[in-house]
Amino acid sequence: MKPETLARGMRFWPPFLASGIRVQYITDDWSRAGVKLSLTRWNKNYFGTQFGGNLFKMCDPFWALLATESLGREYLVWDAAAEIDFVAPGREAVYARFELTPGVIAEMRAATEAGDKHLRWFENDVTTADGSVIARVRKQLYVRRKPPKDAPRRVG
Repeated sequence: MKPETLARGMRFWPPFLASGIRVQYITDDWSRAGVKLSLTRWNKNYFGTQFGGNLFKMCDPFWALLATESLGREYLVWDAAAEIDFVAPGREAVYARFELTPGVIAEMRAATEAGDKHLRWFENDVTTADGSVIARVRKQLYVRRKPPKDAPRRVG
């Protein structure tokens, strides 16, 4: 699937659509993505600010998605752990940007070359339009190269 097609489709994905989350772009080389979370009367919390669950949700799939597409289908990529620190209340639209560099992809390939698992943390900020940090999100990915179809299965 083309990145632009996926970005467009995710705009109508019910978990994002219902929360006011809009995928703004995914680059053609799968190295970057951008997401916007609007603040509306339908998605603000009791205090009139961005709901913390939505701040996390807007970031949830992107590190794994970019890694999967950048590494290729011969790799398994899963979310292993996640953290979010709420820094300030979000009283307006907020944004998250994700960038997966060629150097990081090369490191993940090298770490999994022998079939070993690799755990790697990724971080991004959720900010307002002026760059004020609202939240800091960390995601840990589990990456492993898939064994060849004719290889004996590893146990353990």
